[in-house]
Amino acid sequence: MTEPGPTVGQTTQPADALSLVVERDMPHPPEKIWRALTQGPLLEEWLMKNDFQPVVGHRFSFRATPVKNWDGVIDCEVLVVEPPSRLSYSWGTLGTKSAVTWTLTPTQGGTHLRMEQTGFRSEQDAAYKGATYGWRKFIGNLEQVVARID
Repeated sequence: MTEPGPTVGQTTQPADALSLVVERDMPHPPEKIWRALTQGPLLEEWLMKNDFQPVVGHRFSFRATPVKNWDGVIDCEVLVVEPPSRLSYSWGTLGTKSAVTWTLTPTQGGTHLRMEQTGFRSEQDAAYKGATYGWRKFIGNLEQVVARID
């Protein structure tokens, strides 16, 4: 019996690849958090300027202020859109090719949010550490945006 092949939207990683996972319980329904993850103006408030659209196959970019050795651009493509529970997009910058997946699970008190960025190679320790710092900050910003939207 053979294993089924990957379906559209799935990514595979080399055995030595690292994944970054950040999880939070938020006192808001998944639909409210979903809006902050998928509406461009709200996404800009907590993450970066963007031309995001929640459409599988849509190519977009996140744009930040350029700094030394980085042009401030992250090239992305939407891989999965399953409202209001799962969103995934590729993430490419500075030679790092990874994927970011958001999973929203309803809880009694709101939503369990899980963000996983996969695809860091073992020699990309600096990128992994930078992402670890960045996502914790960004998700803190996300919590503030979600708390104030209707």
